[in-house]
Amino acid sequence: MIATTPQDSSHTACQPTGDGHCTLADRGFHLIGIGGAGMSVVAQLLAARGARVSGSDAHGGPAFDHLSDLGITTHLGHDAAHVPERSTVVVSTAIKETNPELAEARRRGQEVIHRSQALALAAQGLDFVAVAGAHGKTTTSGMLAEALTDAGADPSFAIGGVVRALGTGAHLGSGSALVAEADESDRSFLNYSPRVEIVTNVEPDHLDSYGTAEAFEAAFVDFAHRLVPGGLLVACAADAGALRLAQSAAAEGLRVVTYSFGGPDTLPGGVLVGEGHVHLDIQDRGASSTQALLTLTTATDRESAGGTGEEPSRSPVELVLAVPGDHVALDAAGAWAAGIELGVEPARMARALGVFGGTGRRFEDRGEADGVRVIDDYAHHPTEIEALLRTARGVAQERGGRVLVLFQPHLFSRTRAFADRFGQALALADAVVIADVYPARETQADFPDITGDTVAQRVPGGTARFVAERLEAAHAVADLARPGDLLLTVGAGDVTELAGTVLADLAAREGGAAPSPADRDERA
Repeated sequence: MIATTPQDSSHTACQPTGDGHCTLADRGFHLIGIGGAGMSVVAQLLAARGARVSGSDAHGGPAFDHLSDLGITTHLGHDAAHVPERSTVVVSTAIKETNPELAEARRRGQEVIHRSQALALAAQGLDFVAVAGAHGKTTTSGMLAEALTDAGADPSFAIGGVVRALGTGAHLGSGSALVAEADESDRSFLNYSPRVEIVTNVEPDHLDSYGTAEAFEAAFVDFAHRLVPGGLLVACAADAGALRLAQSAAAEGLRVVTYSFGGPDTLPGGVLVGEGHVHLDIQDRGASSTQALLTLTTATDRESAGGTGEEPSRSPVELVLAVPGDHVALDAAGAWAAGIELGVEPARMARALGVFGGTGRRFEDRGEADGVRVIDDYAHHPTEIEALLRTARGVAQERGGRVLVLFQPHLFSRTRAFADRFGQALALADAVVIADVYPARETQADFPDITGDTVAQRVPGGTARFVAERLEAAHAVADLARPGDLLLTVGAGDVTELAGTVLADLAAREGGAAPSPADRDERA
């Protein structure tokens, strides 16, 4: 983790303007990695607040070029000379201390802050919605951003994935709302002071950073305390950890609305947690759609209906999603509650959610060849994989085929901590090929006994095969596929690149024999 100066920049004062926003006209910021999706929207927000903004990027790209078009000073490549004196330097966790610009800022004694701190500072005066959880936050934040856009609110957003219909994960809007995916992995979500928090779950993850499940949950309690006065916590009661968070927050007097697949009577003791509950009632499941009813019950509704044992008086609202999966519909319920809090009429918000077309790497259709449909998904936690494969099973059944998975574990520490649960989740597939672990920030030397085979050995029924080399693993799963099958590339690493390899193998054999090893090696 990047060490920042011991100042919470989210609380650094800025001068109010006539519209209630703030100005940073007396401050300069230099963003290292400014061309990234998250950094680019921070740069735009800071500039819109009147700050002097500059930045550098190793690779450039469309977001980088757009910043230049806006008049923001940009540099391609990293050099100590790029860093203006007396500017606050903004970094992400990915920026290493050896970066020449960061090293120069350290040498000069300049303030260094995390991207989340800069975003929080730039967000002052906006209706800041922070979406957190071990999984589901990219879909939920992307869905909320797209729905608010469709509803005419033109929100700003900074999301960790591309919203397909919008073509980007970052946007500077003209409206009052800012939707951000809040990263718990490095505790940077504690730099925010949101008006609305959506917590999709509090299921322990990142134990390499937190150490214990208790410490992970405690961080979310701290996150709830970051709400601005009068702010709202929207928490998923279908998750035990998020329900505990909601209960503790409500007990401390914070505003809370919960959501789940059940009605208020399914909550502990049949009692509302906080001021309201959203009941998601799934009506129909299709290969490319989900239909449900949304009902918001508030404490006032219950009082007027004669108490907790009576049905709420509020009528349900129809939700028709253009994407499959109960878990996606559950994310929509949380986004719906947040949209209502921001002033969107309930039925209008539900219709707007219906336009959501998904985010990149979330059940993303990569193509079809030889009758096999290939889907790519970012799932890298056992719970995510379980939800993904249950959705995939429904899609495969409509096709009359099987579910095949190419899985790449992400992080040695996560693989070690959840090996048994990964095995149970992957057992939902008909056949699994498991590649070696994508190390990310870790090294094999620190985990000598942990490989992809650690997971493969825990998949019951003999349906899993360990193929360490990633390209060979892609060839192996393609060899297993037959017309009608649904084949998924799954994981948070570079497994996404292998969807193309699988499709090439399938296309090569379409209408004929499977490719020879020599053919496959040539394409690789």
